[in-house]
Amino acid sequence: MTLDLRQIQAFLAVCEHRSLGRAAAHLNLTQPALSRTIQRLEAQLGAPLFERYSTGMVLTAYGEALLPHATLLRHEADHAIEAVRALRGLASGTIRVGAVASVVSGVLPQAIEAVLARWPNLRLRIIEGVGDFLADALAKREIDLAIGIALPENDEICAVSDVGWSDTSYVVAATGHPLMGKRGLKLADTRGCHWVMPPRGTAPFEELLRLFARHELAPPEIVAETRSIIALKSLVARAGFLSWIAEPMYQAEQKAGLIHTLPIPGASAPRRLTVYRRRHGILPAPAVRLLEQLRNLTATQA
Repeated sequence: MTLDLRQIQAFLAVCEHRSLGRAAAHLNLTQPALSRTIQRLEAQLGAPLFERYSTGMVLTAYGEALLPHATLLRHEADHAIEAVRALRGLASGTIRVGAVASVVSGVLPQAIEAVLARWPNLRLRIIEGVGDFLADALAKREIDLAIGIALPENDEICAVSDVGWSDTSYVVAATGHPLMGKRGLKLADTRGCHWVMPPRGTAPFEELLRLFARHELAPPEIVAETRSIIALKSLVARAGFLSWIAEPMYQAEQKAGLIHTLPIPGASAPRRLTVYRRRHGILPAPAVRLLEQLRNLTATQA
């Protein structure tokens, strides 16, 4: 049995819009034509894919089983078209990448600049987040590459072993923070301060806990947790908070005289940045081009 790509596209449109009318409008079809396409797919599979209600269309258990496979088929078809266009010299498509903030601030823009210099017709979709968010986006096919720290490798996600580099994290504060001029500063001196960090369970949060444990100190008081790097740096620069940040993330603020590293002996830690992809399926051509540039840029840091 062969699945028709048009049937797959129709099925996915109904899944997305949960309405024959809205899905038909999206596909530029009449509603009866779309309904017949879905009925033919159901007849071919020998099972109902949707339960039809006055309020809309709801997937059956059979439809739920088909959904991930249909999504994969559509993505692979798109990738195949992009690969053929690339061979014809019509390289186009979208680079879909997610990364932690330090990468978005440093290596990623350099790699993107190099890619677009060679393939100006490519477009970009970039998301920023910490590890759990990136792993989820990669598994859901919202992105094709994720650049982060210690993402969980499993049946769906794997590391690209030959692309990786390191940066270093430090305790940071506003330029005018009282601790900035303190002599003989120690990590213990920060425990009475307010801290802002990414959420519990993320790599930066766990790194901070390990830092204090190495100094035989109880964890500091985390007053604010946020996934927003803008909010995090604003609390440091303008509200007297401390944080634990990778150096590329605050280089611009450091040059502007807003945020600086606190000179605490032993309060730094290197971390490994790795590129991850889905374990199965073809990596889209636009993602391959970005990966090549990342590999070139980071070869001396591997």
